[in-house]
Amino acid sequence: MSAILDIASWILLVAGGLFVFIGGVGALRMPNFYTRIHAASLTDSMGSILIIVGIMLQAGLSLATFKLLAILAFLLLTGPTATYALANAALLSGMKPDAKGVEDTDESAS
Repeated sequence: MSAILDIASWILLVAGGLFVFIGGVGALRMPNFYTRIHAASLTDSMGSILIIVGIMLQAGLSLATFKLLAILAFLLLTGPTATYALANAALLSGMKPDAKGVEDTDESAS
């Protein structure tokens, strides 16, 4: 049973690391600010979930598991909130999102 938990833990840890790496590459390759923070936010949330759950499997049922669960809840609340605040501040400062390839909805409705 211990070997199964170790394998599952390492799969989660490697998958979480891949999500974080892909998010970093995506943040570099995306064309504008809004797509960059979108890519970074999504992969950061998923990467942190996978990594912390992998560590929780390694820790077993202990006090460390409950602390990791509290850290995960904190990260899942603050990460998207910070991304929203950053995007909102950029929009209020005058940075407009690109609308290439998006048709005007008013003209297509009539």
